[in-house]
Amino acid sequence: MHPSRICLALPSRPDLPFPAVEGPHRLLAAALWCAARGWAVFPLKAGRKIPAVEGWQQWATWDPAAIIDWWRSHPADNVGIACGPSDLLVLDLDAPRTAGDRELLHGRDVLANLAYQAGQPDPAGTFTVSTPGDEESEHRYFRQPPGQSLRSSVGTSRRGLGCLVDTRGNGGLVVAPGSVLDRRGQLQAYTVLRDLPAAPLPQWLADRLTPPPPPPIAVGAVPPAADPRVAAYVKAAIAGESRRVREAVVGGRHEAVLAAARSLGQLAANDWISDAAITEQLVDAARRHLGVDDFDWAELTTTIRDGIAYGRRWRRQIRPR
Repeated sequence: MHPSRICLALPSRPDLPFPAVEGPHRLLAAALWCAARGWAVFPLKAGRKIPAVEGWQQWATWDPAAIIDWWRSHPADNVGIACGPSDLLVLDLDAPRTAGDRELLHGRDVLANLAYQAGQPDPAGTFTVSTPGDEESEHRYFRQPPGQSLRSSVGTSRRGLGCLVDTRGNGGLVVAPGSVLDRRGQLQAYTVLRDLPAAPLPQWLADRLTPPPPPPIAVGAVPPAADPRVAAYVKAAIAGESRRVREAVVGGRHEAVLAAARSLGQLAANDWISDAAITEQLVDAARRHLGVDDFDWAELTTTIRDGIAYGRRWRRQIRPR
């Protein structure tokens, strides 16, 4: 089922208070509330953060009829918000994850320090949700800058804001308030901390998160006597493998990145392209996936490195005409 977005033109109510609804219809109420605020929703599996439908970005809707139809049939399904069509950039502020990290600051403190360094106030005056668990992590919702659609980022990546501060943007999702996680049989809820309209993303944060223009496709040293088809072949291969990575779905992203890196690694074995150029292209293609369902910078770069190394074992051959 892929509901149409027929309610896109309906006016949203960004200051609508979160509903105090209990009982079997509370997740339905949460989904309808999100849609009324102007946020496109889709179902997540009950007690989890994983989409319950394929093509969740296409499924995401503001249509009350589609929302009612789904959650009346699946009342335990959690509610996901598609950040892209909702025009949201959500800051995910984490607590240190392990006992060995306890000397680290909370993501809230990292963000406050970034604001101080920028000579700006701590951006706390916006809609904020507390995530399940004892760590007191939180999501701060902001509206995307006009004319921009910033993608997700991981705090420790090159374009990240800093340790313990991830973002969810275009291509990403966030679990809506009212949803619950099943932690060893105990249900823990996403709860509203500050019930405010989503504030505009401060410009200093937008500037830090705006990526540079994608690097040009860099073709490595091609022997002067080489067939002139080589450069065109390499560019076509990069375009195809980048498309494979961009279009990968949750559950298949690791395999897509690995396969792309292996394929391009065969070109690197011939010195047709450098490892660095392969990495740049695949990282750019995978930006939309960063921060979505725990796919992070470390997994991405490690997978690319392993794939290139594996592909270098075999030289790619171009058949003669």
